Amino acid sequence: MKIGIIGAGLIGGTLARRWTQLGHEVSIANSRGPDTLRELAKETGAKAVTVEEAAKAGEVVVVTIPQKAVPDLPKGLFANVPKDVVVIDTGNYYPVRDGSIPELEKGTVESEWVSKLIGRPVIKAFNNIYFSSLAEKGKPKGTPGRVALPIAGDPPEHRAKVLKLVEELGFDAIDSGSLADSWRQQPGTPVYTHDLDAAGVKKALAEAERSRLPEYRKKADDSLKAFFASQK
Repeated sequence: MKIGIIGAGLIGGTLARRWTQLGHEVSIANSRGPDTLRELAKETGAKAVTVEEAAKAGEVVVVTIPQKAVPDLPKGLFANVPKDVVVIDTGNYYPVRDGSIPELEKGTVESEWVSKLIGRPVIKAFNNIYFSSLAEKGKPKGTPGRVALPIAGDPPEHRAKVLKLVEELGFDAIDSGSLADSWRQQPGTPVYTHDLDAAGVKKALAEAERSRLPEYRKKADDSLKAFFASQK
C-alpha cells in the first residue's frame, strides 16, 4: 500500500519505520522540507517529500502534527485528493503545548475540529498510545494480553481500512464508532496511554464521561507540563 505521512515526530517516524518494514511504500513530510528528513529516509527506506506531495502519496494519508499546527497546513491541501483516500488524524490537544484553542475549550471534539479545518473526513487513530509502545508492543493476533487500539471516524469503509492497518501492525483493532465518538479516546480519558487489551479498551471507552472532558484534559496537560519541567 502507498501511504503518506505528514509529520515526522515520534508517532510519524515510528509509523514510517513500522510500515516500511511491512513492505508499504511510505512518503513522509514535515514543515521544514524534505532535506531535513534525509536521515530518516535513509534509515527506513521511506521517501522524503513535501507536505503537498505526502497528501497525494497514496491510499492512506496520516496527519500527525501538533493541534496548533493544523491551521498552518497549506490551504486546500486535500482539495484535489481523491475522496476514497483515507485521512488518519493522530493528534491530541494539549493547551500547555498548543496554546488555547477556543473551539476545543468550548467542547468541540478534537478530530471533528481537524476534519473541519482540512475539509475532509478523518479517522482518529494512534493518538492514545506512546510511540515506544507503538514501536515495540505489536504482537501476533491471538497473543494473550495483546494491546488494543480504538479507531473512530467516518465513513465506515475508511474506518475499516484503518482497522486492518492496525491489526497488521500487531494490535487488536477496536471499532469505537463515528468521529463524534472519538472524544472517548482524547487525552486523559480512561483509555489514554494505558496499553490495554481488547476487553480493557472496550471497558475504558464505555467508562469515559463527556461531562468530565475538562477534567481529563487538565490531567493530561498537567502530566505533559511536569514532563517539560523535568527536561529543563
